[in-house]
Formats: sequence, structure tokens, C-alpha cells
Amino acid sequence: MEPRKLKIRDLTMRDGQQSLFATRMSQSTIDRLLPLYENAGFYIMEVWGGAVPDSVMRYLDESPWNRLRKASEAMKGKSLLSALSRGRNLFGYVPYPNSVLEGFYKEAIKNGLNVMRIFDALNDIDNVKDSIKMINSLGGIADGAVCYTVDPKEEEPAKPSGFAGRLKSLFGSKPAAPEKIFTDEYFVEKAMEMERLGAKIITLKDMAGLVNPLRAASIISKLKANLSVPVDFHTHCTPGYGLASSVMALIHGVDILDTNIWWFGGGSAAPALELIYIFADRLGIEVDVNMEAVGAIRDELLSARKELKQFDLAERMPLAFNPLTDTLPANISAEFDKAIACAKANDEEGLLAACHTIEAYFQFPKPNELVKDAEVPGGMYSNMVAQLKTLGASDLLDDAMRLIPKVRRDAGLVPLVTPTSQIVGSQAVSLAMDRKKGNPDYSNASNQFISLVKGEYGHTPVPVDPAFREQITGDATEHPYDVNSYRQPENPVVADLGGVNLASNDEEYLLLQLLPSVANGFLRRRRTEEFNARQDAQAKEAAAQKAKEEAQKEPEEPITGEVLSAPMGGRVIEVNVKAGDKVKEGQVLLVYEAMKMENDVESPKDAVIKRVFVKTDDVVGTDAPLVEFAD
Repeated sequence: MEPRKLKIRDLTMRDGQQSLFATRMSQSTIDRLLPLYENAGFYIMEVWGGAVPDSVMRYLDESPWNRLRKASEAMKGKSLLSALSRGRNLFGYVPYPNSVLEGFYKEAIKNGLNVMRIFDALNDIDNVKDSIKMINSLGGIADGAVCYTVDPKEEEPAKPSGFAGRLKSLFGSKPAAPEKIFTDEYFVEKAMEMERLGAKIITLKDMAGLVNPLRAASIISKLKANLSVPVDFHTHCTPGYGLASSVMALIHGVDILDTNIWWFGGGSAAPALELIYIFADRLGIEVDVNMEAVGAIRDELLSARKELKQFDLAERMPLAFNPLTDTLPANISAEFDKAIACAKANDEEGLLAACHTIEAYFQFPKPNELVKDAEVPGGMYSNMVAQLKTLGASDLLDDAMRLIPKVRRDAGLVPLVTPTSQIVGSQAVSLAMDRKKGNPDYSNASNQFISLVKGEYGHTPVPVDPAFREQITGDATEHPYDVNSYRQPENPVVADLGGVNLASNDEEYLLLQLLPSVANGFLRRRRTEEFNARQDAQAKEAAAQKAKEEAQKEPEEPITGEVLSAPMGGRVIEVNVKAGDKVKEGQVLLVYEAMKMENDVESPKDAVIKRVFVKTDDVVGTDAPLVEFAD
């Protein structure tokens, strides 16, 4: 019997560099990598979406469409190319009407995109259903992503004061624990809805890396039992679960696994492919990738990582390793076997310990315990730290972190996924500030939080309490975002650059629609380059024409006869003779104006005109030749 095959979605050029190096990989680096990828055999390569369109324009002054086209041309259809988008929000935060969605998907597929992975921060199926249908109808592959999240921890009660308070805390009844919402069945039902709508792949997308191994085993098993389409697992290693949970997914039948190549793996990114390869080999599973080609990519990626050093937050680089040629030390090799044995025995603690030993040996970053304990995405945590620092209130971090469960529950138990993670984190900081100042809760609600509670981001996992909605928005009724209020952005004429439109074609206009602030600057720089190029071309053309005319002139005959010259500078206003004319002494040959006076130039003798050097309106200087007489 043939071994089971595991397909790989490589994230290196999108999620990998975004997670580890702030999406700063330049097109020149991508161009060096693409030829090496052609025969690597990845099932899918994620090359676009996420922060790429914004970052390559904002920081690299490069075209995101060009990045997609170049990847498509290089791969020649040998690997599917995928992008990530936020359902109805695409790459931004504004819900777009179907006309914008369809225009974007059509342009993306035309430029080489095959798979669009669609997620919604609220797991609201209404926000992804139209995208799934459109992508399929346009010839793409719709990948429905179910966003993993956890139920919030119970809000820590205030410490009891006084004897009666302490007595009540010891012997009083405790409130019932809130009902669990994010059960396995919740995620499976969302996945089944997406499959019914036409999703060709279902991804359990764990953007915060919070899927612990036993949970990964449970959810992946149930997804496999209830779906007929391939199941993909996407996670990150930030809190320390990533590698171990991927091993569990592998054992429990996942079809596609998201990984990064060695130098771009681990830490806040997805696990390294090379470690997954060793685990799969020992499990008798064939990784459906050309690992020799991966080795060539890995060598080039080391140079790429060195180029990105200023954005690299890791304290040290991983040890160099080639799973095809390098021998593992006996003790580390044993840890791989131990991890597999623990995984099969559902010994999560043992599995995690073995995986952490492996990662420590190869010098991958340690688990982020703060993120793990807080059960929030790493980016959300760092944003809260930065916000409090700006406010001069860093001492409130613990208070703000404790308030996250309250804010989540009040807002409808929203998952902590971009952008809701930033909205909740920011509001928890504001709530901590309110309490410190003695103000009522939610005295300062952000515009984004108000929009979330109002219903503009979509349906929350549990309904928002109408009384709370009225408190925050002034209206107890839910109000979804009205896409009919969307107004197409202007495509202005740039008068100072030749009167052209800022966006010169459909793909550029889509950038104005999706990322207006950064696209405006990017497109103006393109029009400036084109204007300058036109100016240079016109100047070169004029110079070439002048040179051509000079070359075509017959060489002037040397002056041999007597010459009549201008006695002073002036402008010729009348010429009365031409070559070959016979003239008499005193005859007026021409008239010129000097010092506002007209002056007749007369022939000094009877003669024949050989040449006339000037014509009407010529400006001549003193002693300039006017007429030559024949010898």
C-alpha cells in the first residue's frame, strides 16, 4: 500500500516574512527565490494577501500586482498560488459591496492567483459566502478559513474586603461558569457551512497559535469525519504549541499543513518544514515535496534573512540543518520518537516537552509565556504594551489584560483575530484607564469599538446585550454596515504631471479602493516617473532631430568675395536682393532696425550678389556678414 501523502502550503514568502521580518522582503529577493521554487513541488505557495499589498507599496515602493504576476510567471502552474483576504473587507477594514469584491477577485485571478483563503474576524458566514461563490465562478479555488479562538477566562473578581467579605468568599456560592461557546462543534459547524457554500478547501486557521495539541487532535479529527474537502491546518509557534499541534494534526489525518522553510520558521511564524519532514518520515507519511529543491531554497533564504537583519527580532539564528544529509544527535533523535509516542498516547505534557527540547536544540525562539498565559495574539499584546507606554500608564498592563475577557463578552464574545483583536485590546486599555480615574466603564469608547457593538463588522458569536449596545451606541438596535453607502473613490487628474489620471488602469484603481492612503503616494510616484521619462524622451528626440538637421546641411562655401557687414547690431526688417542679382552703386540692398531707427544698407558699387546671409526678422550683431559680392 502506498504511504499516505501530506501536501504542504509554503508560507515563506508571505506569512513567514510577515511574522518574522515585518513584510520587508524585496522583489529582488523574491526574484532570486522564484526559480528555485519552480520544481519544489509545493501544493500551494502563499505569496500574496495579508500585509503584502500594503507593505510593498508603503515600505518598498513596489507594485503588489507585479509581485503576483512574477510569481505566476515563474511557477508556470506547477504550484498553486494563494492569498489571504478578510472576506468582505479584503485587505482593509471597510466592508465592500459585491461589485468591488468581484472586480478584485477577477483581477487577482487574471494575474495568476489560484487559491483565495477567505476568513472573517467574527466567523460570520454572511461575510464570506459571496466571496466563496465569486471565486469559484471566476475559476479560482475558494479556501474557507475558520478562525480558531478560545473562550475567555473568567474575569477575576475584585478582592474581598473586611471580615464579612472574606467570609463570603470562603463559604458563599460561586456564580456559574459561563457557557462555552468555542467548542469543537462550533468550528466544525462553521466549516460545514463553508463547504456547503462551495469552499474547496477548509482551513483551521489559528492565527494566534493558541491551539494546544489535544485540541488540534480533537478538532482535526472531527473536521476529517464531517467534511469531504481537504483539511488544512495553519498555526504559529508564538506560545509554544505550534510544532506539537502540527504533529497532532499530522497523526489525525490533516491533508495540508502550512509550514515555512527553515530560516523563516518557528518563533512567531509557522513550524519549520524540515522538522515536519522528520516527524512525517517516522510516521510513514510521505511529504509531497521535493526536499532537494527545498535545500536550494533554504541556502538562498539564509542570505535573505541576513539582508533582513534590521527587522529580525530573534536573539540568534537557528542552527544550519539539512534533514537529507545531516545526522541528528542520538538524544535529539530520541526526542522525535518520544514526541510521537506521547502524541499517540494523548500525553500533551510529554509531547510539548519533547518538541520544546527539539526546538531549543536547533535554537528556535522559546515559547512566549506572556502570550500563552494571556491567551491573546502576540501582535495584540505588543500593541497594548505600546499604547500604555504612549499614555504613560505602563503600570496598568496587568489591569488591562484582566479586562480583556470582560470586553470580549460585552462585545459579543468576538474572536481575537485582526482587526477585532486590536479593537478589543485598545478598549481594554481604555477601560483600565477609566477605572484608574474613577470614571464609569466605557467612558471612552473608540469609534471602532462602537462600530463593532453597533453591528457594522457583522454578527458576533453571541448577540450583544441591547442595553449595552444602547449604552455604547445610543441605539439598542443592531445596525449592520450598509454597503450601499459605499462611494467609489475619485481617480483624480494629476494636472502637474501632464493631466493624466492618478490610477492608469483597473488594477491600480483597485489599489485606490482597497488601500487609499498608501496607494495615493505610491501611484503618484509612478506617474511622476512616467512624466519624467516622457520629458527625457522628448528632450532626447528634440536633440536627435537637431543633430539630424545639422548633419543634413550642406557645408557652407567659404567667403572669397567682398563682404558688406552690419555697422551695428539690429534686426533685419527688409531684404531686397537675392543671389545672382546685378546691383548699382547706392542701391538699397536691405533695411535693418537698430536703436529704434531704420537703416538702409546700400551697395558701395556696381556688382553682382553672390550670397545673402540674412533674412527678414533675423537679429544680427555688429560686423555680422550681410551680403557677399561676386569676385
